[in-house]
Amino acid sequence: MNNKDLAKNVLDLVGGEQNISGLTHCATRLRFVLKDDNKADLKALDQLEGVLRAQNSGGQVQIVIGAKVDAVYNEVRSLTSDRIGGSEPSAENSGSKKKRNPINVVLETIAGIFTPVLPALVGCGMIKCLATVIAAMGYLEGSGFLTIINMIGDCIFYFLPFFLAVSAAHRFKTNPYLAVALAAGLMHPTILNAASQIAETGVNSIDFLGMPILLMKYSSSVIPIILAVWIMSYLYPLVNRVIPKFLQVLLTPMIVLFIMVPVELIVLGPVGSHIGDWLTNGINSLFSTAGVLAGAILGFFKPIMVMFGMHYAIMPIQVQQVATLGATVLLPTALAANLAQAGAAFGVFVLTKSKTMKSAAASSGFTALFGITEPAIYGVTLKYKRPFFAGCLAAGIVSGFYSLVHTSANAISLPGLLALGTYTSDRYIYVVIGCIAAIVLGFVFTLIAGIKENVEGAQSKQQAADAVANISTTVATPATSAPSVSEASASSDMLIVSPMTGEIKPISEVEDQAFAQELMGKGIAVVPTEGKVYAPFDGVVEALYRTKHAIGLKAANGVEILIHIGVDTVSLKGKYFNAHIQQGQAIKAGDLLVEFDPEGITAAGYNTITSIVVTNMQQYGDVLTTATSGPIRESEALIKLIP
Repeated sequence: MNNKDLAKNVLDLVGGEQNISGLTHCATRLRFVLKDDNKADLKALDQLEGVLRAQNSGGQVQIVIGAKVDAVYNEVRSLTSDRIGGSEPSAENSGSKKKRNPINVVLETIAGIFTPVLPALVGCGMIKCLATVIAAMGYLEGSGFLTIINMIGDCIFYFLPFFLAVSAAHRFKTNPYLAVALAAGLMHPTILNAASQIAETGVNSIDFLGMPILLMKYSSSVIPIILAVWIMSYLYPLVNRVIPKFLQVLLTPMIVLFIMVPVELIVLGPVGSHIGDWLTNGINSLFSTAGVLAGAILGFFKPIMVMFGMHYAIMPIQVQQVATLGATVLLPTALAANLAQAGAAFGVFVLTKSKTMKSAAASSGFTALFGITEPAIYGVTLKYKRPFFAGCLAAGIVSGFYSLVHTSANAISLPGLLALGTYTSDRYIYVVIGCIAAIVLGFVFTLIAGIKENVEGAQSKQQAADAVANISTTVATPATSAPSVSEASASSDMLIVSPMTGEIKPISEVEDQAFAQELMGKGIAVVPTEGKVYAPFDGVVEALYRTKHAIGLKAANGVEILIHIGVDTVSLKGKYFNAHIQQGQAIKAGDLLVEFDPEGITAAGYNTITSIVVTNMQQYGDVLTTATSGPIRESEALIKLIP
């Protein structure tokens, strides 16, 4: 499914544009604030091609996309009006406002402000890492090249209020250019130069109508500009309502700046700076007095924070620590957590017998080594649960060790192996030891904990072997003696027959990674030779996509399967497909569900290979298939579920 089609489907399944109050995105997920969460079909979103996970967390519907989230976000924006992009719900578009947890609102707002700034933060952080490595090697010391590299690495921290002003203006739905003007008020040389000369002049304030403006450096501050833009978002429309319409262009900006710049310099700047300093010093004091325990707790829960999309909420503290103290003690916990999940994914690679899961575990494990853990968490470790918590335990131990040896990071970057140059400790070898320990412990703990498919016990293994033998016998039987639907159902409630006639292929051969890596569920693929899909059991149609290319079925015994006809066939918009059923309709085994034209689909340039997967596979000990190749007829045994 291409990005545009994925965006259309996501938009439909969250209830349409009219149900969206706000939309932002982070490195891997779309974050929707909806007027009515009940209109979002999380189950359908979770099964959508290209979606790793859909969940409601912190007052948001979060849709984990992965690396291409930015492209999908842009497609969603192109399909909607500008009012929904990166914004909080407002009186104009929120409809009947739902009550929201204030803590969730604050965390969501912080994440929404910092997420757009992340590329600049990470980019400068990686440049800082490069400069640190070059300096450590003793090359180009004192050269203009190294000077400029250091300048690039530091530039975002010198001018951070400007970056945050733009992001906060979009978040609070106010004029971004006036927000930048507020940042300029904090960064004006009149304030910065006077603040830097306090020791020489003894002057620490400027009088403004009898009120003192404290001279402070705001170049690396976080909270003052966010508070200023937030208050301006209320002041600006208020002034606009008072000023006659024909004078608004002239007077509104002047009055807003005349009020806001003194207010931010007299009140918001000092208050915000002190809050930032208290947070920074408080975290440092906590790590100084109870460093091992604090580090261990934060390291253990960091992957869980990633699951709920809350890990960006601590970004302001990290940025404030780097800006104020030159280093943060929080980022090493993220480094330990990411590497531990990588180790856990490699553990799954060793334990699993599924070739597709081996591929997913290996690729996502390497991705986690370089700072992106969502594919490893959602696609591998969380799928088996035990490896996920094995990684959490390993992260807690290594984070405690990092706190013990006073490890910190002097730049904001993706916490992975490429950014090791930004980390410091009592001895640098401790940073390396911690990295190796996180990977090894995550790997070893996963091997000790095991995964479900390897810990079923002798009875389950024998049952699986018997099932394979029974299925093999069925496949070896000539087509004329293949079991009928009724016979198959009678033989076992856990037997699923083929819904179509065609050629069996391994699911790994499907040119869609959501199916090939079994992110959608475990199953098999069939290249159809007839354009008909039949019901494989008695049950109900849980989902029928508008384009009729995909059907979600639920059996009477609770088995849930997805039948997806072709690859990217959603782009055909229903052409060549004819559905004989409706969503919610009860079905009987053998009922004709959908007819399609394989030749027409192929002529249009699309592959007709059909994925048949068990979407609730976590409820079963194993999902076995009849074969990975060979012919199959409709109603012949295809999948066997092990309790």
